[in-house]
Amino acid sequence: MQFYRFIILIITLHLLSSCGSNSNAKKSAFSISTNGSYDKKLKMHTIAKNKLLKLSITNPNNIPIDSVVYQYNKTTIGSQTILNDFKLGIQQIKATIYFQGDSTSINQAIQILNDKPPKLFTFDIINEYPHDITSYTQGLEFYNGELYESTGQRGESKLRKVNYKTGEVLKNIALKPQFFGEGLTIKGNRILQLTWQGGKGFIYDRDTFNKLDEFHFEKSKEGWGLCNNGENIYKSDGTEKIWLLNPKSLKETDYIQTYTNKGKIVGINELEWVNGKIFANRYQLDGVAIINPLNGAIEGVIDFRTLKKKVTQHQGLDVLNGLAWNPTSQTLFVTGKRWDKLFEVKIIEQ
Repeated sequence: MQFYRFIILIITLHLLSSCGSNSNAKKSAFSISTNGSYDKKLKMHTIAKNKLLKLSITNPNNIPIDSVVYQYNKTTIGSQTILNDFKLGIQQIKATIYFQGDSTSINQAIQILNDKPPKLFTFDIINEYPHDITSYTQGLEFYNGELYESTGQRGESKLRKVNYKTGEVLKNIALKPQFFGEGLTIKGNRILQLTWQGGKGFIYDRDTFNKLDEFHFEKSKEGWGLCNNGENIYKSDGTEKIWLLNPKSLKETDYIQTYTNKGKIVGINELEWVNGKIFANRYQLDGVAIINPLNGAIEGVIDFRTLKKKVTQHQGLDVLNGLAWNPTSQTLFVTGKRWDKLFEVKIIEQ
């Protein structure tokens, strides 16, 4: 008798296991389908901002579905949604499917592009000022009419306050030799300065340059550029991502991805907040992108290719780097790594 009970128990467990497997098989058969064009390289669908996104559930087993709830960034959306408030880049759509007294959730990545190409801008030079030809400029920023600069290279990295009209260094501290200085921004009485691969940034008193504290990077592995709008702080890491930092803790809370109507743009470097937009240069290139901070759209590109020819040509001369917006004059100040000039320019749409 015990033998037969054992056999029945084994059969029952097998049936239960089989039912669970069938249920899981049914759940795994669902997938999300969209009306975007399929990118074979990325293996996902692509659609442009402001277009109508149509979502549906692929259901090869013809399982009776009771309802479907779609979400983007934890916000419920309809099966047909205009992409006007979506961030650009690779985004996740979640679908929760209810069927036969059961439910399952699945995710689908889509790529959202900008809906128009960037506008093209050029510039007029208003003034030229002297700049330290030895400075490997990484970041520039005006605060109350005074220019602050962060420079790079291990053993050469500095934080400075400079008289931009004369080039005189008013205040200067050197970083420890193991650190490669990067971008900076000023918020209130604090100066924030990044290091490239040091995994952290430094916080200084704006007036004394005394070091107050440090902050550490999280998902962004490197430090490139910084800017702020008086409230939010933005950080680049050399990829297409610009991270939003909590203004108090400096923890990464969110990010945007920089995209045109063709795809992502990587190498985002020095950042500057200019009248509601982020200006950013791309490392090793002589252009500056004008970025929408809400969705990452590159709305314009400024062509600065002719500037490098106007500085002293020497062996250590390197690329354009360093953007500082002067809100009083409403002009942009531009220099480069080991450039002997700082240019004040006015931006002009072509």
